[in-house]
Amino acid sequence: MLWLASLSLLIVSNQAIAQRIKDLASIQGIRNNQLVGYGLVVGLPGTGEQSPFTEQSFKTMLNNFGISMPSDVKPKIKNVAAVAVSATLPPFTKPGQTIDVTVSSIGSAGSLNGGTLLQTFLKGIDGQVYAVAQGSLVVGGFGIQGGDGSRVLVNTPTVGRIANGALVEREVKTALGNGDHLVYNLHRPDFTTAKRMADVINQLVGPNTATAVDATSVQVMAPRDIGQRVSYISTLENLQFNPADAPAKVIVNSRTGTIVIGQDVRLAPTAITHGGLTVTIAENQQVNQPNAFGDGETVVTTQSVIDVAQDDTRMFVLDTGASLDELVRAMNEIGAAPGDLMAILEALKEAGALQGELVII
Repeated sequence: MLWLASLSLLIVSNQAIAQRIKDLASIQGIRNNQLVGYGLVVGLPGTGEQSPFTEQSFKTMLNNFGISMPSDVKPKIKNVAAVAVSATLPPFTKPGQTIDVTVSSIGSAGSLNGGTLLQTFLKGIDGQVYAVAQGSLVVGGFGIQGGDGSRVLVNTPTVGRIANGALVEREVKTALGNGDHLVYNLHRPDFTTAKRMADVINQLVGPNTATAVDATSVQVMAPRDIGQRVSYISTLENLQFNPADAPAKVIVNSRTGTIVIGQDVRLAPTAITHGGLTVTIAENQQVNQPNAFGDGETVVTTQSVIDVAQDDTRMFVLDTGASLDELVRAMNEIGAAPGDLMAILEALKEAGALQGELVII
């Protein structure tokens, strides 16, 4: 039995199964839009900040409410923090609907816990205001600081969220009803998948309805009437077909020790040996006493003990076109750790014996 969990080794099967078009591709021009804004969080329990831009923003806010402060007066605003507010506006979101927002401190505030975001305009890349955010923050972390400067942090107390915290004010127009064609873009570009997608649409609607433009895009003829087009898209996105097998890859995460090997990975005839040399050094201190009638002094000497242990070295041979199962079985038999597996895979790639792409992240 293969205990793959102990080796942090994952097996990925590339056997294609029928999938819906909506799970493999998206319509060009229908996408999310990023929004961002700058605002103030108030009501903090002394965890705010006293920075120049926070003071300027605070005075500007008061001026908007008809309250003016002398220029030589420096407000004490440890309960206020300047923040960046970000959100994602999904396609077809209408004015009056709400979206979630993320609030992040951009100054030296210690925590946003307990704070309230004041009315903040969220703008798109074109500079137009698409939503207005306001509300109480939910912060998933906290921080505690002692008088000697020691500090304990749990998660991130300077980032919070407001569920349904922004009210949409403007709709982003899409090109759904424009032209005589729709363009589907595959999430994972592949020429074979694009051709199979075009073929399954042509089998349902008729020849030359869909054309694979390249490895990513499939162009499909569509009715101009918007009502018919919506029904047409609903029918197309539920069509199922078998996408192409993924390329043979080995993914190695050097930080976590996780290794993912695709099923189509093969090995050329290869002989592999694995072993290690363990060197242990121990130092023992000994007290040396002088003779009873001598004039010497008691001294402490250090005695080093060096032990060298050679691990059991094993070699195994993989025949032509060895499969993933054979490779994993052999690695389990020699007891290779995740770090050793990475070294073996890199060596196989350098030797030209690994028939697949090695990706290290």
